[in-house]
Amino acid sequence: MPVLATARSRAGATLLSAVTIATLGAAAPAAARPVTTDSVLAWYDTTAAAIAAGGAPTQITNNRTWAIAWLAAARAQAGVPSTTGRRAALAGAVHQTLVTLLPGQQTAADATLAAELAALPDRPPVRDAVTAGRAAAQRLIAERTGDGLDPASVNVAFPVPAGAPGIWQPTPPQFAPAAQYGNRLARPFVLRSADQFRPPAPPALDSARYAADLAEVRAYGSASSTVRTQAQTDTATFWLGSSLTLYTPILRAAVEQSPGSVLDRTRLVALFHVAAVDTQIATSDAKYAYQRWRPVTAILAGGDATWLPLHTTPAHPDYPSGHNTYSGSAERVLTSLVGPRARRPYTIGSPTAPDAERTYTDWRQPSLENVDARVWSGIHTRGADLAGIRLGGDVARYVVSHAPAVLN
Repeated sequence: MPVLATARSRAGATLLSAVTIATLGAAAPAAARPVTTDSVLAWYDTTAAAIAAGGAPTQITNNRTWAIAWLAAARAQAGVPSTTGRRAALAGAVHQTLVTLLPGQQTAADATLAAELAALPDRPPVRDAVTAGRAAAQRLIAERTGDGLDPASVNVAFPVPAGAPGIWQPTPPQFAPAAQYGNRLARPFVLRSADQFRPPAPPALDSARYAADLAEVRAYGSASSTVRTQAQTDTATFWLGSSLTLYTPILRAAVEQSPGSVLDRTRLVALFHVAAVDTQIATSDAKYAYQRWRPVTAILAGGDATWLPLHTTPAHPDYPSGHNTYSGSAERVLTSLVGPRARRPYTIGSPTAPDAERTYTDWRQPSLENVDARVWSGIHTRGADLAGIRLGGDVARYVVSHAPAVLN
């Protein structure tokens, strides 16, 4: 081994010992993890894996973990001039967040930390940057304590109103209790209030627009549809799963392709998830303000007693579509911070279509597919989907415009 490499290894081992002795558990060998020389992607993949393996059952809670980890990392890097120091601050912040909020995933987080610190020089500024990252994470975790984004608060019971035309009721086949009712009471990261961008009321039940929307769902979203094509069914199935799961590789593609600094790319991840959290808060505010019934309820009430959607209807009101608020938010953040098109095509998979992959060249096409997918699944009206895209875009635009205050 060259003398320089040996000295660097020894320095890394000294740094690792100096800054992690109190918090680093029995780390798995770094060689057991995917090898990358990109610190931002290393921590991105570690965060994604930790949440996938040990995250909460509520999506917004997992977005919150992402937001805290990466916002703390961005804040810790703000006064650090060197790339080495910024890498160290990133490591300290994300590691501290993961071992605090997802303690069951500490071994994996420790392994990434060990690999990262072994690659950094053993110097006081680097040790100080790791400590600053840890401190930023601890402050933000304390600041967000009691924000109403824990699973119990998210799914607080909703008093179902008496059945009436247009009013949400539990849907077949499970007739599950309403979900995500508590989001509307949670504390946003940036929004002044949950209703700041509440969309206009949905179309009246006797309007031509609503009649057209419902007719489209009845024809194309039925489990036994004779007009929905195989390609449309495939699109509905591909986009059926969690938005967080589906958009994690999309954001990763943007981060991987970005020519920006460690700080720029950290900020991209942070703002994406801050906007996602605030968007979901705004979504639940609108859903439960309007309490619009789902297409299956409307169609059954209209006399089609055997109609069922292609996919099971989620347990919350129709308007606006949550998948599409998430898409609208994601599209706006990525377009604002990296431009409307990817630097090169990117490919993603789907847990609900495990044999399928889709390739995109921009951030808009996933939004367009989400709008169609929820109609073809039979679980949303197109009007609810389009309102969702607008709401998510409005929230994200506001978050990005307030980035200096958020990131510092």
